[in-house]
Formats: sequence, structure tokens, C-alpha cells
Amino acid sequence: MILVIHAHPYPRHSRANAALLNAVRDLPDVEVRSLYDLYPDFDIDVPAEQAALTRADLVVWLHPVYWYSVPALLKHWFEAVLTRGWAYGGDTFALAGKSCLWVCNTGGDEQAYTPAGIHEKPFDSFIAPIEQTARFCRMPWLPPLIVHGAHVISDEALAAHAADFRARLTAFAANGAAIGAPGK
Repeated sequence: MILVIHAHPYPRHSRANAALLNAVRDLPDVEVRSLYDLYPDFDIDVPAEQAALTRADLVVWLHPVYWYSVPALLKHWFEAVLTRGWAYGGDTFALAGKSCLWVCNTGGDEQAYTPAGIHEKPFDSFIAPIEQTARFCRMPWLPPLIVHGAHVISDEALAAHAADFRARLTAFAANGAAIGAPGK
């Protein structure tokens, strides 16, 4: 089973997240949990979230990048759900061996994430905390899918990213194993 944890505080205003979700929502054995729809008051049902994670073979974190990280509710979800004694610590690693795929979109285009760009650093500089969250829970980290320039990306380029996302989930479901970026 593939579990998509979707965290966008304003999903109706995001064509990028909508395109990505629409590309995979109909796949068999894909469960989408839209955190801002489920928990608008931030009162997370931890047992329900942990049960969903337990069913999953692949966990996808899908969200826009906010201040070089995840939206507030996803950060809260990490803290509330990925607890010591369940996700890590001692001999208990409930997520060990479950693959993790990070799918995110940025407002800035690729040029914005260069030394000459507004962010002055490559986007890879901001991946480490998200990747380490997965690795700390002993989850294999898959190459992320990043959609840059979500506000300005062409319909064709966005459709290509959505098709790539669908292909990666389809490949995972078919192979039951880790999937890489296209051509890898």
C-alpha cells in the first residue's frame, strides 16, 4: 500500500499540488490523507495516523515548501506521530524498511536556488532535515520529486511532473521495491 500524506494549508489555491494528487489518486492501493482537511484544528488522531503508516509500504510526503521546510501541520504531524517508542528508539522502529518519497513544490524556479538566485543556495541544501527525518525512522529514502516554480510552471511541464509521479508510484506498486528518479 502507498500512503500519501498531503499537507497543503490552501489546497484549492495550488494547481501544482492538485495536478500531483490527481495524477495518483485513482491508483489502486493508494491512500491519500490530506492533513489540513482531516485536522484543521491541528488535533491529530495519532492512533489513526500510526495505523495508516503501519499499512503502508511506501510513504509519500507531498507538500509545498514553506520557509525552506514543511508546512506547520506536517511539522506538527512529525512531532505527534513519529514518536519515541513507536517510530524510533529502543528496539521499536515501526517504519523500518518502509520507503519514503518526498514530493514537494517550490514557489521559486530552479534559478532561485543557485548562488546568484534569491535563496543563494542550491535546493539540495534544504533536503537534509526532511531526509534525516525518514532515515532516523530507518526508512529508505528515495530520490525526491521536486517541482520548482509552482506558480509559473507551464501546464506542459507540470503535466510531465505529474506523469513522473504517477510512473514512480506505479513502478513501486509493480516492483514492491525502491524506485529511483527517471532514468536511474
